[in-house]
Amino acid sequence: MSAETLTPSTETIARAADMLRAGKLVAMPTETVYGLAANAADADAVARIYAAKGRPQFNPLIAHIADLEMAQREGVFSDDALTLAETFWPGPLTLVVSVAPSGTVCDLARSGLDSIAIRMPAHPVAQALLAEFGAPLVAPSANPSGQISPTQASHVAQDMATKVDLILDGGASAAGLESTIIDARGAAPALLRPGSLAKEAIEAVWPGLQRPDLNPDAPQSPGQLLRHYAPNAKLRLNVEIPETGEAYLAFGARNGTLNLSPSGDLTEAAANLFSMLRQLDAAHKRIAVAPIPQEGLGEAINDRLTRAAKPA
Repeated sequence: MSAETLTPSTETIARAADMLRAGKLVAMPTETVYGLAANAADADAVARIYAAKGRPQFNPLIAHIADLEMAQREGVFSDDALTLAETFWPGPLTLVVSVAPSGTVCDLARSGLDSIAIRMPAHPVAQALLAEFGAPLVAPSANPSGQISPTQASHVAQDMATKVDLILDGGASAAGLESTIIDARGAAPALLRPGSLAKEAIEAVWPGLQRPDLNPDAPQSPGQLLRHYAPNAKLRLNVEIPETGEAYLAFGARNGTLNLSPSGDLTEAAANLFSMLRQLDAAHKRIAVAPIPQEGLGEAINDRLTRAAKPA
């Protein structure tokens, strides 16, 4: 049976919170992508997320929280980590910190690690649902593991309609790329995943950003698997001129089948990336992508494209 899609309201958000308390799965909008939410303290509900997505259980989940007080019940924040949270929350920043003794997020959600990834989403529907639920929710992207992330309720319905119990339709995700993930446990911040918050903004608040060597077979946070965010079509990157038979995902002044941003705006390109990949994937077997600048949000866009282009 397919999940019902509802327009958010006081009544529907209360209904969604009740379903979460009962161990069900609810797709909720965030400013990054749509998340598949479950009670973070309920190991059975969390297990349903891993099963619904086909996600390996060694890949930890992000705990979404309503406010800083809730965050500090779950994780231990240094002064620098707290400064990042106070500066960028709510927003597309996930902080990895040590688990607090008072934490309620289950071991399965953390993949057994002694750390926890925490985020306060900015989308008003996510905020309302978290406030109504009153406890952390894990909410990985609401799509099969490794495939293109959903930025509209219709994407969730297409990918997960029989595996989710309710979909809250909050419109298109404004940012369109997952959150930036920072390991905030050390003396300097470490970038675990580039995302919708540019690294330059983080360095302006906490200088000395590190780029650790990461092991995709033992991820310390989501988004570290080598193949991720992938279409079914074969993807070719940094293409100036497409080959015959290739759909062309352009950027800037180039002509293409679709254009991420004709004006060369990286924020617009990030917001359009997953939606346009989905459109091209539905109609083509081969997709060529124009070069994307590496600065600012271009780093996160190129990270997603590189993972999407890895062979299965």
